[in-house]
Amino acid sequence: MDSHSATVVGNTTSEEFAVIGKVTNPGAANNSNENASNNHDIALTQKFFKEIASLMPNVDDIHITGTGQVQEQFVKYLGETPQYKNAVATESTSNKMSDENLESYIKQYYN
Repeated sequence: MDSHSATVVGNTTSEEFAVIGKVTNPGAANNSNENASNNHDIALTQKFFKEIASLMPNVDDIHITGTGQVQEQFVKYLGETPQYKNAVATESTSNKMSDENLESYIKQYYN
């Protein structure tokens, strides 16, 4: 996960993890008004988080990894969302990974 893209890996069977979906956030377009630009960026980030959450409707445990600080914001978003309030959320910082490496990383994390 970074501020422009997220790959959701989930448990498809009792032992297998696979890519469930990908979400992109195009980011705010250039705007001469800084306040309007910031508000637009916040709205796009909230939409981005909602799209990610829609790919994982019933989770009890989630691990978020990424290159920047957006995963911390997403954990906070999940904590404020009633559906995910009781889910255990952990995070880590990592370099950008291919889908195969991400699946392997998540499988190793949960085993």
